Amino acid sequence: MGKKSHPPEHKNVQVLTGDDVFSWHKSGLSEDKNSHDLVYIHPDQLNLDVFPEKLVDRASALLFVESGADASRLPFHKKKLVLEWSAQRHFARKAAGSGWRVFEVRTGLSAPEYLRKMLEGNGRVTLHAMEPVSFDPRSDLEKLQKDYGDRVSLIVNRFFLADPEPWGEKVRSGYRMEYFYREMRRQTGYLMKNGKPEGGEWNYDDKNRKPLPKKEDVPAHSGFTPDEITREVIREVDRRFPDHFGETERFAMGVTREQALSVLDDFITHRLARFGPYQDAMAHDEPFLFHSLLSPYMNIGLLTAREVCEAVLDAYHASGTGRSTDRGTDRGTGRSTVQGTGQGTDRSIDRGTGRSTRTNGDNGIPLASVEGFIRQIIGWREYMRVYYEAMMPEVRAANFFSYDKPLPDLYWSAETGMRCMRASVESVRQHGYAHHIQRLMVLSNFSNLTATNPTELFEWFWYAFVDAHEWVVLPNVLGMSTFADGGVLASKPYVAGGNYIRKMSDYCGGCRYRVQDRTGKDACPFNYLYWAFVDREREHLKKNHRMGFMLKTWDKKSDDEKKEIRRLSTTFINSLEPYKGTQTKSTRKGTR
Repeated sequence: MGKKSHPPEHKNVQVLTGDDVFSWHKSGLSEDKNSHDLVYIHPDQLNLDVFPEKLVDRASALLFVESGADASRLPFHKKKLVLEWSAQRHFARKAAGSGWRVFEVRTGLSAPEYLRKMLEGNGRVTLHAMEPVSFDPRSDLEKLQKDYGDRVSLIVNRFFLADPEPWGEKVRSGYRMEYFYREMRRQTGYLMKNGKPEGGEWNYDDKNRKPLPKKEDVPAHSGFTPDEITREVIREVDRRFPDHFGETERFAMGVTREQALSVLDDFITHRLARFGPYQDAMAHDEPFLFHSLLSPYMNIGLLTAREVCEAVLDAYHASGTGRSTDRGTDRGTGRSTVQGTGQGTDRSIDRGTGRSTRTNGDNGIPLASVEGFIRQIIGWREYMRVYYEAMMPEVRAANFFSYDKPLPDLYWSAETGMRCMRASVESVRQHGYAHHIQRLMVLSNFSNLTATNPTELFEWFWYAFVDAHEWVVLPNVLGMSTFADGGVLASKPYVAGGNYIRKMSDYCGGCRYRVQDRTGKDACPFNYLYWAFVDREREHLKKNHRMGFMLKTWDKKSDDEKKEIRRLSTTFINSLEPYKGTQTKSTRKGTR
């Protein structure tokens, strides 16, 4: 890689490119100390306030590594690369403006290769780092620590609310998320009153499963205009990764903490009240509906789980709907001292607290919406991390149904007559996003019903979504979506026919197939694929009491209908074109 001139935007920023390796002696830093402290900030840890203050005092220099090798491990969505690289560059410059000396590395090496080379060339440097949450980058740092002893200092990851250690054995024994969630409610005090759940119930799923009414007004997501730093990253990504998934066109994501806070405020102001009832709904022309779109920012550290939850709870109580709860007043907010510099930012965020200064109006915010959102974070998101810690690395090879068919090309091209699949994949291609029901009941459901290798689906989710990191994608796909772990995470396989999609979406109305037909040339493929799955996996399913009714329903079908279902399913699956670049990469090291 050739060297390029990158004039620093701030005197405290030094950009190293090509073959340049950090040198303390050449850096201009003080030579007074016997050892030199360098703090490595992993790309998903963009929040200095989460680090111990003594570790990131301004006597230490901050090191950021932007690795071309890591970005090439999988064909990561172009918008994902733009988000992560631009956010890191913005964060580094803001840190420099706040008094830190910053070294920003842009290298063709992998991050661990670069760090090793840096340590070899700087005998007095002590490298400090917070453990990354994903397995491989953490293992790489642990290997460096083993090889370099006390010259590499690691601290435990502090970006989560739950300590995974006490939960490991329970998770491996099939402990369900619902019970974990209740314990997290007790520990945080969120939506608790005198030790009891607010409203008398732990969850309000029965109120949160409505399809979208035809005339429901859905607020627009305006986004942000890329600044010069982001435009430079877009040009680099387009030039260096032309064959990666997705597109950079119309990139409008936030890349600073200030912008991420604005997205949080926009959600609270315009979407939170209706998030609950329509969180499972799907609409062809509305990819975002009332979802928060906060996961990309949380997963790189621009927002913390605690501050997001507490901003939502504060708005709930301020709206006149909620009551005071058991939530303590001494809980930290995880606020960063490194604020963003985004343009066009909504100023309705209190910059002292990072919380919304608005409410949703006179009607208040329903408890069911708030509970549903809080559960996604302190229940589901936290549990994914706990599960990941308990099950890695063996779970990477999980394949309960022994499926081995390659990922169909339609996951890349979106070329299919199935309107639900086409719309979902097109949303992922354009935005790097589809909400949780599209992920579970359309994209993953189709993969299971067509006997696709779960590892290939897992890797597609990993590279295709802007919020994807191994620690959260692997449990969701291999645990929840595909039942590949055999029921450690989920109590049953999440599979369904076309009727579920019909009830929860408007996809079926304009589809080439007929959802009301179970068989025949125009029948919705989800219908016969579902019953073929029930037939194919009978020996597995009969051991699961939650699937007994489906087996009995299958048994009542006529022999002729069973034969036709099997024929249609086999023909359809055999007609699927595999993605030309597909390979099973279960041993490929992950970096993100």
